[in-house]
Amino acid sequence: MDDRTTSSSPLDAYSQIVTSVAAALTPRVACLRVPRGGGRYRGEGLGSAVSYTPDGFLLTNAHVVGHAENGTALFSDGTSAPFHVVGSDPLSDLAVVRADGPTLNPAELGEADELVVGQLVVAVGSPLGLTGSVTAGVVSALGRSLPTSAGARASLVEDVIQTDAALNPGNSGGALADSRARIVGINTAVAGVGLGLAVPINSTTRKIIGALMRDGHVRRAYLGIVSVPAPLPAKLQERFGRASGLRVAEVVPGGPAARAGLRAGDLLITAGGHPVTRAQDLQKLMFSDAIGRPLAITVMRNGALVDVIAEPSELVAA
Repeated sequence: MDDRTTSSSPLDAYSQIVTSVAAALTPRVACLRVPRGGGRYRGEGLGSAVSYTPDGFLLTNAHVVGHAENGTALFSDGTSAPFHVVGSDPLSDLAVVRADGPTLNPAELGEADELVVGQLVVAVGSPLGLTGSVTAGVVSALGRSLPTSAGARASLVEDVIQTDAALNPGNSGGALADSRARIVGINTAVAGVGLGLAVPINSTTRKIIGALMRDGHVRRAYLGIVSVPAPLPAKLQERFGRASGLRVAEVVPGGPAARAGLRAGDLLITAGGHPVTRAQDLQKLMFSDAIGRPLAITVMRNGALVDVIAEPSELVAA
C-alpha cells in the first residue's frame, strides 16, 4: 500500500465533505448590498443571505438590513435581483428578505440542538463582498449568549453557536451548515481571532422566522423578571430529576410577575408545565400566543413550593 495514500485519506474524506457542502450551498447563498444613510452620506453595507423557500425568501441578520427597506442580492452565477425587507427582529438578530426576480433553490434548514462540540461545520457567505466564499471548521462551543438590543430594549440570544470557521465582515447573514449541507445557524458576529458566532436554527428561531414572514415583526410576551440559573435543593433535584432552576434576581414593579406575586429570591421550577433551568426555557414561552393568557408558575419560596398564575403582557417598544 502507498504510504502517501494512507496518510492523505483523512484529508480526502474531509475535503469531500467540504466540497460537497460548498457545491450544495454556494448557489443558495447570496451577497446582499444594502443602502446606508442618505443625502451626502449615503453609502452601502454588505452582508449575506440564505435562500430557504422556493419563492424567493432569504434569511439574514437584522443588523445586515438595518433600517433599509430594500437592496440588491447578488448570486454566485453572476446574476442579481432587487430585494425588499419582509421583516426584521433585532432582538434575535434575524431578518427575512424576498428577492424580486429569479429565485434560488432553497437550502434545507437543520436543527442546531443536535450539534455537538467538535462537529464539522462549513460557513458559506460573502466576506468583504466576495460572493460564494467557503470556510470550514468545527463547533468550538455551544450555549453561548449574544447580547442584542432594539432601542432601549435588550435581550440575549441564547444557545448561540461558537465556531472556529473563519468569518469576516460580510459573512453576517450567511450559512453555517453541517456535513449534510443543512443550515444549523446564521452567521452573525466575529467574536475575536478564530472565533465566530451564529444564531442557531431551532424551535425558537423557527417561530421567529415564521412570524417575520407572516407579520413582518415578532410579538413577544413579557413577564417582568430578571433571572439567573441556580441549583435546586437536593430533595427537589431528586423529585424533579434535574439539578437547577431559575432564581428571580429582580421583579419589575407593576409588571405581570409582580402582579402575580412573584418575588426576588423565588426559585422558578416550572412555567406553563415546562421545566425551567435557563433563560431560554422562559424565552421559548414568551411569544404571541402567551400574551394575555394565564401562565402557571411553580416556585420554591422559604423552603415551600408555591403556585402562582401570571398573565404575560405584550412587550412593547420603549
